[in-house]
Amino acid sequence: MRANHPLNRIEYQVMWNRLISVVEEQAQTLVRTAFGTATREAGDLSAGVYDTKGRMLAQAVTGTPGHVNSMAMSVGYVLDKVPLARMADGDAYIVNDPWQGTGHLNDIVIVTPTFRRGTAVGLFACTLHVVDIGGRGIMGAAQQVYEEGLYIPITKIVDKGEINQWLVDIIAANVREPVQVIGDIYSEISSNEVGGRRLVAMMDEFGLEHLDDLARHILDHSREASLEAIRKLPFGTYHNAMMVDGMNGKPMELKAALTIGPDGIDVDFAGSAGVVQNGINVPLCYTEAYTSFGVKCIVAPHVPNNAASLATIRVTAPDGCILNAKHPAPVAARSIIGQMLPDVVFGCLQQALRQGVPAEGTSCLWNVRLMGGMGRVDGDPAVLAKATPFNVTSFHSGGTGARPKLDGLSATAFPSGVRNVPVEITETIAPVLIWSKEYRTDSGGAGEYRGGLGQIMEIESAEDMPFGISTSFDRVVYPPRGRAGGKAGMTGKVEIVSGKTLPPKAHSSIPAGERLRVSMPGGGGYGDPRRRDPAKVARDVASGLVSQDVARTVYGVVLTADFAVDEPATAKARLATAAE
Repeated sequence: MRANHPLNRIEYQVMWNRLISVVEEQAQTLVRTAFGTATREAGDLSAGVYDTKGRMLAQAVTGTPGHVNSMAMSVGYVLDKVPLARMADGDAYIVNDPWQGTGHLNDIVIVTPTFRRGTAVGLFACTLHVVDIGGRGIMGAAQQVYEEGLYIPITKIVDKGEINQWLVDIIAANVREPVQVIGDIYSEISSNEVGGRRLVAMMDEFGLEHLDDLARHILDHSREASLEAIRKLPFGTYHNAMMVDGMNGKPMELKAALTIGPDGIDVDFAGSAGVVQNGINVPLCYTEAYTSFGVKCIVAPHVPNNAASLATIRVTAPDGCILNAKHPAPVAARSIIGQMLPDVVFGCLQQALRQGVPAEGTSCLWNVRLMGGMGRVDGDPAVLAKATPFNVTSFHSGGTGARPKLDGLSATAFPSGVRNVPVEITETIAPVLIWSKEYRTDSGGAGEYRGGLGQIMEIESAEDMPFGISTSFDRVVYPPRGRAGGKAGMTGKVEIVSGKTLPPKAHSSIPAGERLRVSMPGGGGYGDPRRRDPAKVARDVASGLVSQDVARTVYGVVLTADFAVDEPATAKARLATAAE
């Protein structure tokens, strides 16, 4: 409320936009000060501002759905344990409980109250993914969360401006890369402090004594706009199912029933596979995060994310389902399954929308987690003692599914939205050589609109030493499916160049002198390939995205030596297709 002056709708909108700018600066502070490549290079983070009741009012543009949509839950848990009245200016709280808004132990949340003139006016929270949290790694053989790393309950890490050095020392003693991990935590603390300062400056500028009225405006209008978009859809229940690779040669099915009604959208995952004894299980907070994101992408993409817009999408999954794994199930690699959920709900929404939705994409990330040195890779201990110990996570992606009127995006992360890490960065901080990184020809599913391409990387030790990779990949057995007549994308593969295929979800060692090859999947195509513009096919072939053989046999386009379209052959093929 501004003293003695009622606010009008335009002023509220200006302040709402300003609040989004505040949290974007919060996020950019995190990017620019973080130590780990996941945050600094890939943007795997979230940042948000909350009112004194713990309701998210705005989130940064920079960040990932899996972080911010699940982090929204963390602030509520913090307030349940430590009421705002017991917090002081300069306090900050840390938590990485997978069931309290992180999804797995590698994601660390920092929550910080913001005070103005001695009164708490809101809270800031941020999340990032640390390179290591101890334990057996992302895709280790852990069968309970206790084996997956250091478990930090809600704890005060800053007390009135003073760092809890005892806690910092405990964290540092339990991780393989203490400089990166502790540096990232300090970055989070700083990020929230910047957000708090900018919020106070905004309130001073607009003469706001509290955020209650602005919060009401934001949440009421977000709910109204979300429901308006939902009510334009045909009401009913729509079903979809998708097979994914699963674990140890045992595929699993993800099923969804999506119900559209006047008061919102309900998504129920009853019938999906059960929990497993490996870390691909998904806590419900992460299931909610990516399900709601998938729905919003199609139904109400322009409505900002906050507590009210997210509340119009309700997600349920039965106990014992892989999408509602309970403590102490292993969950370190929950993103493998969780990031498939937008594809699952797209399949439901396809039935309700005339204009269609994108084809399936790689969806889960193909992050290259490399390590070396004693205890991190197989080999002669006497030799490994001379190797440089390292852990590095290099974010990379396959292709996205084609869209109803556009090709898919190549080597692009969807739904997570993280960026690929430049190879120069990986080579700078770890003793590895990346010999090649290129688009994977023919990996994008054929269609009137082609699926996005995956990529191929070849990697070797720079020290002539063994090194290891911890793989957490899917779409190796079951490819991303095309839509509306489009073809499936190509499946992925992990191998040693000399010939040995490596498991997609395990820790593997690469002997000295050998190269690792990671071939990432492509997205599914959309529409009949024979309807694709021949000029586009010619450009794809000239660019090395599609082979001449696929152009001829799948698209029905024959090219001359200089990649021009051989019109008679093309016309004949198209006439034959039309006759069918």
